[in-house]
Amino acid sequence: MIPLFFLTVLLLWPDTVHAFRSALNDFQRSEGRELVLKSWNVNRLTEFPGITLEDCAKRCTESPECRAFNYEFRPSLVCKHLPLVGDNADVKRNVNCDLYEMKVYVRKCIVGKGEDYRGKVSTTKSGRTCQQWWSKFPHDHRWTPSATNGLELNYCRNPDGDRIGPWCYTTDPEPRYESCDIPQCKDEVCITCNGEDYRGQVDHTVSGKECQRWDQQYPHQHIYQPEKYPDKSLDDNYCRNPDASPVPWCYTTDPTLERERCDIRKCPESPKHHSHSGYTTDCFQGRGEDYRGKVNETSSGIPCQRWDAQKPHEHPFSPKTYECKGLEQNYCRNPDGSEAPWCFTSLSGMRTALCLQIKRCADDIEAEDCYNEIGKNYRGVVRKTRKGILCQKWSVSTPHKTKINSKTHPEANLTDNYCRNPDGDRHGPWCYTTDRKTEFDYCAIKQ
Repeated sequence: MIPLFFLTVLLLWPDTVHAFRSALNDFQRSEGRELVLKSWNVNRLTEFPGITLEDCAKRCTESPECRAFNYEFRPSLVCKHLPLVGDNADVKRNVNCDLYEMKVYVRKCIVGKGEDYRGKVSTTKSGRTCQQWWSKFPHDHRWTPSATNGLELNYCRNPDGDRIGPWCYTTDPEPRYESCDIPQCKDEVCITCNGEDYRGQVDHTVSGKECQRWDQQYPHQHIYQPEKYPDKSLDDNYCRNPDASPVPWCYTTDPTLERERCDIRKCPESPKHHSHSGYTTDCFQGRGEDYRGKVNETSSGIPCQRWDAQKPHEHPFSPKTYECKGLEQNYCRNPDGSEAPWCFTSLSGMRTALCLQIKRCADDIEAEDCYNEIGKNYRGVVRKTRKGILCQKWSVSTPHKTKINSKTHPEANLTDNYCRNPDGDRHGPWCYTTDRKTEFDYCAIKQ
């Protein structure tokens, strides 16, 4: 017979596991953005003053009318539920607000069978136009659109959980229905090398565990907070590789499993055979991750251990596992994003050491730069954001259409692609970026 105490634990355990799931896991965050409804649609906005971000997300997921929300945190907390996502309205910069959109309405890929897919694909894999779900012609069927089942217009859906994924009835006499061939999120974006540059939307691990959000500390506490690692794109709860692991991974929402790798396909052709214009051999830039010189001893003259050897020190940095890190022979390298090139030493009593005798490249040494107050009069030449993204020129409108330029702000000295603060943003100088997924970002300049 099972003791009453253990029976109680067993009965409560499933609820304990699921209690750590955040409602925010269903949303994709856009920092410093606000979705603005058209005047004829503004009466569909619902406001909830003073509630928490988590509660705002939870209420949105429970409402059939809510697909996104603006969360204002200055001058006071206001949750604003919205009936649509960004592709149907204007999205504007607002440093006092973050926009959260339901993933199922904005992503272009599916998870599993795609039963929750709410995208706008309306043609089948062979190019046939989909029949409207409310129509019974040319094909009669049993489905009736409602506020909760997502059967809108003639968009591809999977109301019956078919293994073929989202599908639709066609407007042709034959075939009656057909798959829409929407890609799996795990296959939509492939990874090269160890996937440190992966920016796809997989949010489950290889065993099917849902990922924990990077900006949350439960159920697992961790150091990889997005604001501390802006160059790692630790967005929402998507799989990433901030620590130079063999493949992208995430913390899980399961309290019993801290982290696990994600199932993302490798790109068919490895880039290791291609030349890399950023490699250096006589000096290093940044942290020296692209250094490919032949220095093979530490700054104190101790010979380095070969990367393909496990003596005198066992380690995970096998050249086969880290094929793009240049782990040749016993040359100093930086496979894990340390502060500079390093190596395992040939002395059993000294595991690792930096190769500090390698000089930093001259063009990588920037003059000290700073700004006063909020930087509205900053006229320096920094042209990269805090995430390391190159700034877009103020005079062009690609990849982002600029609403602020030399014509709208002629006094702001918007020259070339230098960081500026033409609109008096309280966070300091910023710029539009050359990354299509990041409209703008603040610059790494000291105040």
